[in-house]
Amino acid sequence: MFWQLTLLAYLTGSLSFAILISRLAGAPDPRAGGSGNPGATNMLRLAGKRLAIWTLLGDLLKGVLPVLLAASLGLSVQQQAWIGLAAVLGHLYPLYFSFRGGKGVATAAGALLGLYPPAAFLALGAWLLVFRLTRTSSAAALVALPVCLPLLAWQRPDALLPMSLLASLIIWRHRNNLRDLFAGRERHF
Repeated sequence: MFWQLTLLAYLTGSLSFAILISRLAGAPDPRAGGSGNPGATNMLRLAGKRLAIWTLLGDLLKGVLPVLLAASLGLSVQQQAWIGLAAVLGHLYPLYFSFRGGKGVATAAGALLGLYPPAAFLALGAWLLVFRLTRTSSAAALVALPVCLPLLAWQRPDALLPMSLLASLIIWRHRNNLRDLFAGRERHF
């Protein structure tokens, strides 16, 4: 059952809500404008708040639902965490969109919410604080997940390896943002 759910999580994660919603609404393709990232932040820039919220909700759900399904079927916490990572990998490298995906923040938040809600709320608090201080979504994203790792190590140690890999992937996908942050060129809200 684990491998089937892992594959299902990847395939579900490969659904790019930013691209699908922009097509349905007649909005610009998020890969062709703004930051070029098919995610909620770029949808906010290109298509407005309503479509960005729908994108955010879709991306959250594709992270949380596979993890909750795995939990309901009695899979271990570690297996749930690997399944959450698979959903995020689908978002980062979507099968349906030539492996050109987003940065995975909302999908990772959904996976974390399904895995251990207190860690998700800690990540949300860290994201909100950093965003309020910097007005930069990428800086907030770079802090949010890594800040949860000590809590996971304490409360859900079996999930630490997959969630550490997930945090590393999020940082890797933000490498251009990091360069722009250090150079003072990163976009602010």
